[in-house]
Amino acid sequence: MSYASLSVKDLTSLVSRSGTGSSSSLKPPGQTRPVKVIPLQHPDTSNEARPPSIPFDDIFSGWTAKIKRMRLVDWIDTLFPCFRWIRTYRWSEYFKLDLMAGITVGIMLVPQAMSYAKLAGLPPIYGLYSSFVPVFVYAIFGSSRQLAIGPVALVSLLVSNALGGIADTNEELHIELAILLALLVGILECIMGLLRLGWLIRFISHSVISGFTSASAIVIGLSQIKYFLGYSIARSSKIVPIVESIIAGADKFQWPPFVMGSLILVILQVMKHVGKAKKELQFLRAAAPLTGIVLGTTIAKVFHPPSISLVGEIPQGLPTFSFPRSFDHAKTLLPTSALITGVAILESVGIAKALAAKNRYELDSNSELFGLGVANILGSLFSAYPATGSFSRSAVNNESEAKTGLSGLITGIIIGCSLLFLTPMFKYIPQCALAAIVISAVSGLVDYDEAIFLWRVDKRDFSLWTITSTITLFFGIEIGVLVGVGFSLAFVIHESANPHIAVLGRLPGTTVYRNIKQYPEAYTYNGIVIVRIDSPIYFANISYIKDRLREYEVAVDKYTNRGLEVDRINFVILEMSPVTHIDSSAVEALKELYQEYKTRDIQLAISNPNKDVHLTIARSGMVELVGKEWFFVRVHDAVQVCLQYVQSSNLEDKHLSFTRRYGGSNNNSSSSNALLKEPLLSVEK
Repeated sequence: MSYASLSVKDLTSLVSRSGTGSSSSLKPPGQTRPVKVIPLQHPDTSNEARPPSIPFDDIFSGWTAKIKRMRLVDWIDTLFPCFRWIRTYRWSEYFKLDLMAGITVGIMLVPQAMSYAKLAGLPPIYGLYSSFVPVFVYAIFGSSRQLAIGPVALVSLLVSNALGGIADTNEELHIELAILLALLVGILECIMGLLRLGWLIRFISHSVISGFTSASAIVIGLSQIKYFLGYSIARSSKIVPIVESIIAGADKFQWPPFVMGSLILVILQVMKHVGKAKKELQFLRAAAPLTGIVLGTTIAKVFHPPSISLVGEIPQGLPTFSFPRSFDHAKTLLPTSALITGVAILESVGIAKALAAKNRYELDSNSELFGLGVANILGSLFSAYPATGSFSRSAVNNESEAKTGLSGLITGIIIGCSLLFLTPMFKYIPQCALAAIVISAVSGLVDYDEAIFLWRVDKRDFSLWTITSTITLFFGIEIGVLVGVGFSLAFVIHESANPHIAVLGRLPGTTVYRNIKQYPEAYTYNGIVIVRIDSPIYFANISYIKDRLREYEVAVDKYTNRGLEVDRINFVILEMSPVTHIDSSAVEALKELYQEYKTRDIQLAISNPNKDVHLTIARSGMVELVGKEWFFVRVHDAVQVCLQYVQSSNLEDKHLSFTRRYGGSNNNSSSSNALLKEPLLSVEK
């Protein structure tokens, strides 16, 4: 392998530049030719020059400009996203697909809604209420064309857990608080959507979400075991009390509900997996819950087993308009409302964005949040408890090739027809059949594949998954969420405060400089350290950056393998192209670092800062302090100039020597002499 060499012809003197700068202890001889470098344009720092943009200014100016450009049709599309697909609807092509998808999801939703209402500690009818008005409202205000909303298992468990300590199951107060919870969740979702705060959820790691969801699914499944066993167990979001109560009541075990529930669960799982595996049989996946209900109801009506509890009478008719009550409990419910809102963002918006990308249309997550909020607010006026997007039903809706929100309207019609005509038949549904539907639905949420993937790829994320799931299982959902989010934020802060910093070396035969740990063949020069900072520089990480720079200065022998022999570092070059932002604290710290270097005869050079970073540095006075001639467009330009200074200081009293390159073997003297005759790659003007 041949290496680009140091040549006396190429080590020429520094080109004359305008501007003043601090003097260096290393002066190039005046008789050598200038080094040709690409000139760096310094920004105008006069009072008339525009300062670096402030994020809030950009946001408000962007909103103002967008509002001015909006036409009437744009306002209609913004307020009512359904008009986006109504205007371009192809009846001959889309209607049949939307009709079949809507019917399929409706058939799936009816039994699921009643099952999830029982999980929330509510009468089954409230699951149907939560699947009626919110579905219609979301079809109008929601921006996703495939998202299927309604009751879901995780939110139902959160509702049950939040209200369990305030009101007993099925009491009037319990129902009123569940409806009030829908109103509070809707208000929070609307506020977050209007203020465009959906980005806050990005700080929660996917491993936290997966661990929390997996643990919650296990708790949900165990909480439904009571309908299989035939006796009551403790209501809790912690696994230990549930398991203890299951063991304690073992003497009350009854075979009939266990056999029926297990049989229905096996049938549901088989139909679900066959529907997933074979596309031509995917209708089995959607029909599985209805099949379980029909089978259980038939057995109950034919054999009348006394030990199997039934759903009982369900009110017939559509929900009536009424305002939520019990507002004196609103303050107590706010933490749970915030938690459910967070789950809605994670679950609904995540699914909606994935489906939008798959179907090739744009989706605004903030608009989506607003649509969910309106659906919950209006739903609470018609006796609904919190609704959000469902993984399973949205997947079925998409697999059924739903094209627009019309499929949601058809699903709502199916629910309405069930409320009007089918509720008398629901009283014979066995409780164990509803429990089997819940267990089947949440079994897919236990994400063990993600745990295996994290173990193989990233042990830190695996530990985060393990911590979140363990805390959720043993200490409850609320504690699990808080701990998971806390660890997630701690990792974000740690990464931000300890950014990646790389020592760069030159790739042989090129003017390209790369991380010497990633490219062992890259070589550095004696007396020069090139450092790349791979993050914004601000008050939280500048101390870490300064410590690393001092470390590289002390450990000079570890990173040096080419050039003239020197006994210390003479130059530190900062490659700043990855730096997107620098704040005032960081600039002041860099100025202090420069003064510290100056006392030890070390010259600081800066390469390729972007426009905003360069302007901030210039306004701070650092350009004049360091000297304009020490700012460069390319790393290679900075290296060429620094090499000339090193040579001019050492050429007369030191011979050129090549040490063993980083990770490689030493070059012999004959090779070094041969390399001295080879020119360096030219530096562009």
